[in-house]
Formats: sequence, structure tokens, C-alpha cells
Amino acid sequence: MLKTKPRNNRHRRPASVLATLRQARRAGAPARAGVRTGTLVASYNVHKCVGTDKRCDPARVAAVIGEIGADIIALQEADQRFGAGLLDLLRLERESGLVPVPVLGTSKGRGWHGNVLLIRDGTPGDVHQITLPGVEPRGALVVDVDLDSGPLCIVAAHLGLLRRSRAQQAEAILAAVAARSDRPTLLLGDLNEWRLGARSSLLHFDPAFGPLHAGLPSFPSRFPLFALDRIMGKPHSLIAGIEVHATPLARVASDHLPLKAWIDLDDAGFGVPAAEAGMAA
Repeated sequence: MLKTKPRNNRHRRPASVLATLRQARRAGAPARAGVRTGTLVASYNVHKCVGTDKRCDPARVAAVIGEIGADIIALQEADQRFGAGLLDLLRLERESGLVPVPVLGTSKGRGWHGNVLLIRDGTPGDVHQITLPGVEPRGALVVDVDLDSGPLCIVAAHLGLLRRSRAQQAEAILAAVAARSDRPTLLLGDLNEWRLGARSSLLHFDPAFGPLHAGLPSFPSRFPLFALDRIMGKPHSLIAGIEVHATPLARVASDHLPLKAWIDLDDAGFGVPAAEAGMAA
């Protein structure tokens, strides 16, 4: 077999990046493989509905959301840069039953700093909109939700590109959760961090949220290498299993693949008490 040498080093990844990718692949197994019961949740950076073919197609993104079939889904970059909404949320509600959690101050947009939280079955209660610190405009939603299986707090976030900003944003989210809710809490979104080394901003969430090791490559969508998107629970046992939604349509609809997970409030010890369930019956 003819062996050729690379013409130069421009196309060779640094050893540190290769080591990070190997670590991500080794650590990227689902929390509990094969578990597909409980409430299905998802996180999806829709990239302003611009696909890998450079075409803006909100209907295609909506079709991917329909494929996932999640009970709860957090979207990032659901608005254009200057606040104009992209997705037809009323049509999405008719076709999938997903209802957007209402937010304030977004007359032209669809979410809070591009974050949209959609819920199929559940009653949203207190909604807290956080403007996250950092150079770029970033935000998070902290929402209390009552599900049939029990109470839940959901944090939908999109962290920044700069490591220092991500560290500050993680601390702001932790402070907001600590001050507002003793419910089991789900953190999901594009956290813009794939590394788990000593300088990783993900470590700020440890030990409150996890599992940190269950990072699955979701970016770029055509050939995913980096686990930028995360779904983590507090307690860790809230997460029953994690997968990437890697259908042919999802690979072209956005530059991120959706991430989905099954959560089990009963298994985490936060389900509806037996006496209460009996009364409800």
C-alpha cells in the first residue's frame, strides 16, 4: 500500500485537542445505556434555523423537533441576532403539543436571549429570567414545573464562548438555583464546553449537577466531535439515560445535533408520594 506524508502541519490537530477528543469519546457513554423510560427531555441549539447547507428553514427545524418527540425541550438560538422570532410556535404547538413557557420583554422574539423552553404535559409555575454575566449577551431560564410524576425545576441556558465568562455564568446559575428551589433540578442547554480538565468551566457545576462524564459529541452536526450540549441533573440519579438524536434531517437542519435524555423522578426519590397519588386516583 502506498503511504503518503502530509504536505505540512496545517491540517494536523494539536496533541492536546486529540487527547481531549479521546477523553470525550471514552467518557461519552450514556448514564445508563438502554434506559428509555420516564419523561423525555431534550436540548437543541437550532442555530437560528440555518442548516449546514446555509439555508434558513424553520420548518425543517420544527420537523426535527417533531422527530424527537420530547415532553420538554430547551431551544437555543431560536431568535435572530436582533430579536426577530424564527419558529412558528403556534404551529409547533398544534402539531406536537409543545407549549412555550411565557417570558417577558420579547415582543419580537420567541425566547429569552434566544432561549425557548417548550413543555408538552406539565404546569409551569414561577419563571425566572436571568441575564448572564459576560462579554456576549447570554441568558438562562429557571422554571418550576409540576409534572404528573412530580415537581421539577428546569434551567435552560446558553453559555458564552469565553472560558472566563462561562465560569461566571455557571456561578450565576448555581446561585439562582440555590436561592429559588429545593426541587430536583434539570440543567440543559448549549454550555459551550467539551473539556473536563482542571480549567473546564463544567467543574463549577460539580458536585451539584451531573453526571459530568456523560458528554456525547453533538457538534458539528455532520461529524460530531465536541460535547458542547449537556443535560445534567440534581441529583445525578435524575438522569436515566442520554442519547444524541442523529437522524439524517437533524444532521443538516442545524450545526448542532439535539441531545435527549430520560429522567425518572421516582428513581431519584422525588416522585409523587404514594398517599398523594392515591388521592389523585
